[in-house]
Amino acid sequence: MKPLTRHVTIGYSPCPNDTFIFYALTHGKIDLPGVELADPVLEDVETLNGWALEHRLDVTKLSFHALGHVLDEYCVLSSGSALGRGCGPLLVARRPLDLSSPVRYKIAIPGRLTTAALLFRLFLPGCPELVEMRFDTIMNAVQQGEVDAGVIIHESRFTYQQMGLVCLQDLGQWWEQTTGYPIPLGCIAARRSLGRKRIAAIDQAIRASIDWASAHPEQCLPYIREHAQELEDRVVQDHIGLYVNNFSRELGVEGMAAIDAFLERGRSAGILPHSCLGLQCGPE
Repeated sequence: MKPLTRHVTIGYSPCPNDTFIFYALTHGKIDLPGVELADPVLEDVETLNGWALEHRLDVTKLSFHALGHVLDEYCVLSSGSALGRGCGPLLVARRPLDLSSPVRYKIAIPGRLTTAALLFRLFLPGCPELVEMRFDTIMNAVQQGEVDAGVIIHESRFTYQQMGLVCLQDLGQWWEQTTGYPIPLGCIAARRSLGRKRIAAIDQAIRASIDWASAHPEQCLPYIREHAQELEDRVVQDHIGLYVNNFSRELGVEGMAAIDAFLERGRSAGILPHSCLGLQCGPE
């Protein structure tokens, strides 16, 4: 029988929801028997998406769009996801635009493999000019007129109005009204080669880390603020409150159905490849 112990690499984003979720696990508050975690790597989610195509990390935050491209190598954990209602990406601009003629516009997206990019392509399939940018540069690009509009994510949801921008479409709301499902934004995925026992142990530890952070939120704050894009306490708390919810602790039947629906729409649109493997890790 193979020993469980293995050095496991892990990566997640510096956004408040991820640093909240992983604080306890990466700061010695949670036991993870049989698995030795490497020091975590904190990177923008689009960087992590690209690394997943190279199979670089064992456990990683991924956009559900990116997950659709790497299901042969990665499976979804039940805990750690960002999925919910009223929390989707927003399409913003300096002024109202006529979206019935999208071919006229240049639209910024926060990376080719982000869920926001796929969601926008499903919403406006006729828009040919998409410009990839880091998520934290999009609002400035819109404000300066470098692009006609932009798809914003993360903390930008709470601050775009302060920059004089208007919301053209809440893409999460469009998804919810179209499908009836909550919008699946990002997940924690693990390499299938870790094996079912290691994956189950990591999944359980992330759930315990969420529970610890929920019980001791003030102890997580210095770590969260250290990495947050927006430092205002209200923005940080709103961000965590919106993106860390019951689905983060356990995807459940509804969460898994929402992911299936999202990936199937991407496949039907010819954007995602078909896969014969399930979302979660099967028996060894």
